[in-house]
Amino acid sequence: MSRDGTPIRVAIIGAGLGGIAAAVKLRRTPATFVIFEQSAGIGGTWFDNRYPGCEVDVHSHAYSFSFLKYDWPRTHATQPELLAYAEHVVERFGLAPHIRLNTRVTDLVWEESSNRYVLSTEHGDSAEFDVVVSALGLLNVPRYPEWPGLDTFAGPCFHTSRWEEHDLTGKSVAVVGTGSTAVQVVPAIAPTAGQVYVFQREPGWIEPKHEREFTPRERWWYRNVPLAQRAHRAWVFHQGNRRFKGYDAGSRRQRRMREICHRFIAGSIDDPATRAAVTPDYPWGCKRPVISSTFYPSLNRDNVELVPHAVTRVTPTGVVDATGTAREIDVLVLSTGFQPTRFLASIDVKGRDGRSIHDAWRERASAFMGITVPGFPNFFILYGPNTNGGVSIIAQLERQAEVVAGAVRRLARSRRRSIDTSPAAARRFVAWVDRKLATSASAMESGCHNYYHDPAGHNVTQWPGGHLAYALATRLLARWGLRTRA
Repeated sequence: MSRDGTPIRVAIIGAGLGGIAAAVKLRRTPATFVIFEQSAGIGGTWFDNRYPGCEVDVHSHAYSFSFLKYDWPRTHATQPELLAYAEHVVERFGLAPHIRLNTRVTDLVWEESSNRYVLSTEHGDSAEFDVVVSALGLLNVPRYPEWPGLDTFAGPCFHTSRWEEHDLTGKSVAVVGTGSTAVQVVPAIAPTAGQVYVFQREPGWIEPKHEREFTPRERWWYRNVPLAQRAHRAWVFHQGNRRFKGYDAGSRRQRRMREICHRFIAGSIDDPATRAAVTPDYPWGCKRPVISSTFYPSLNRDNVELVPHAVTRVTPTGVVDATGTAREIDVLVLSTGFQPTRFLASIDVKGRDGRSIHDAWRERASAFMGITVPGFPNFFILYGPNTNGGVSIIAQLERQAEVVAGAVRRLARSRRRSIDTSPAAARRFVAWVDRKLATSASAMESGCHNYYHDPAGHNVTQWPGGHLAYALATRLLARWGLRTRA
């Protein structure tokens, strides 16, 4: 209960897996909550992204919550399966009555007199909340290229996260990009498209995914044998933590990861020129490694051509690459990524003294443990600055949701009005993150383009360790950095 005897009111912004995790954890606290979701359904990125071949590249037993056993049909879940999983969790924990769909939050304003946030939505209504949790996600603002002539293209043109259904049978399709999304799209559309051009600005390290259906025996085992799924999940995390050691550019694991990728290229691609074109010249882990078993074999198809050059301009009927070569196409698919360094881009948050969080982040986006920002009391961020990584983002989100629930309990026990972040703790956390990332393969001087860095060169997205380190840090340090106020 709050100081006046009423339940603590919590607003959760976003009904993706982060918002769902926060809601589940808050069920066991003295709080009531409302989940605001701008889309027409729950699931976050797995509701928005519906392109052909869409699936996760983390093992299902790791890309799921630790508090709920689930009968996964495959080692790596597809988009429909992940959406079904989100809906299952919502139903299992009775969250549906708390969700307001088609409701985008536009503004949050901290009122010092009442120690509450005034939350406003696109519909013009507003309400007061004691605590607000942002679960907006990281990869949700598409990055659109600024190519000359893009607006003149006469055919269908769309970003993969805003996929439009078109009959691609016999069509000439350009897919621009070779990141995690493009490597799923290309194998999915190649069997029906007439011609697929894959434009690669820069090659990325790609590892085999080893995805498959679970056998009936395996599914029975994970359903019925106590702790079987939990044990396998622990093994997946152990393997992921070993793999994480490869991010040290001078490590043996770095060399091992590059050897795995080189062997995969040699064994999957027939054409020597294509093999050379997809081989990076920078360290493994400089940009996010791509996990795909089907992309390299798709490049062997007669109707798929890898174009190892950036697109420079667009004409009404085609695209032109950096060599000046023009190709006629019917459909233009933009797999050009997102804007992950623009945290909370869709919402204006004002904290103490009316200061906007975007002003606080003018030099760089940062948060203590990636969750809280000094001067913004009772405001928590899931998937915030420097929290991406750690084997599975779902596990990271679960730890962050536990911090939120712990803070709510602390407010209720102390009968205090607000909980804020120590500026000194926040500074020390950011300094530690920067020191750790300075020796990582993802450092700017490693020689690749990645989405980790803001325009000033700060790595504001990545967590510099495995999940165990983050779990321990959130459990041991979060309380130290947060302080209650009357």
